Amino acid sequence: MKTSIYLVVFTLFVAPVYAQTNSAYKWKATIKAVDESGAPFSGASATIGYYINSVSTGTVGVTDTNGIFTVTHTSQSEYADISFEAKKDGHYSILQEVNLQPPFDIVKWNPTKTLVLKKNGKPIALYSKKYALGLRLPEFGKQIGYDLMFGDWVGPYGKGITRDLVFEQDYTNISSSEYYSKITVSFPKAGDGIQIYAIPDSEKGSGLRSPHEAPLDGYASQLTRETSALHGQSSKFEFDPNRIYLFRVRTALDQQGNVVSARYGKIYGDFMQFTYYYNPTPNDRNIEFNPKQNLLGGLQAFERVTAP
Repeated sequence: MKTSIYLVVFTLFVAPVYAQTNSAYKWKATIKAVDESGAPFSGASATIGYYINSVSTGTVGVTDTNGIFTVTHTSQSEYADISFEAKKDGHYSILQEVNLQPPFDIVKWNPTKTLVLKKNGKPIALYSKKYALGLRLPEFGKQIGYDLMFGDWVGPYGKGITRDLVFEQDYTNISSSEYYSKITVSFPKAGDGIQIYAIPDSEKGSGLRSPHEAPLDGYASQLTRETSALHGQSSKFEFDPNRIYLFRVRTALDQQGNVVSARYGKIYGDFMQFTYYYNPTPNDRNIEFNPKQNLLGGLQAFERVTAP
């Protein structure tokens, strides 16, 4: 009898402790797939993966008539990395991730990701080159032209002929821990210019990071990027490897200042470590690149471009 009472008391004492240390955390993740107009995308292949306690798994299905695919899961951990992926033939796949961390929150632990499936429209041949190691200016403090069709500096620094972009870098090395750098990118012709493309949240992680076409207007004639570490001043670091720029070059204007002819392109990354794409056909704003049709030959392996 005493033994039985002891076991009951022991069980009542231990059970709450076990529950506290082995709590079950239930989360729900939802993909909402849409097309580029925002309409629900039904029948898309959808995968919600999760990485918990060094174990990876996932659930695969298809989106319903409302473009929805949902997964629920219960785990003993307050940490989880959730991935959301949608695919469909004829479209660029898209992948996004969410990190769940303590404390447990019923709202945060029920994320819904709206994913835009961009159509694989009309990928074309473009001049494209990657500067994964960085583009080095031949000299500091001088305006130096760059030819997008040759993928090189304009003479006397290289074999380029046309100044599509003009780079200038002011650089001061004060010591091993102090420096100042300012890069200016400008354009030699009226109407030429550059702009930043702000990626909508629903398009982040798409196989096509940029829009299909460059816009007609909104181009600025110059931009600057500064990085510095100076004693007594806040450091600057304006470099962003995830930036996307759209540009217009070789522009011809009529007497009223209207664009008669221009070439368009895009840049992934930031100056001076970036990848550029250039469409040489006048007034064709298509910047959807076919990686198998690079018009710029003679590239080394680290300069070749594989992304559209």
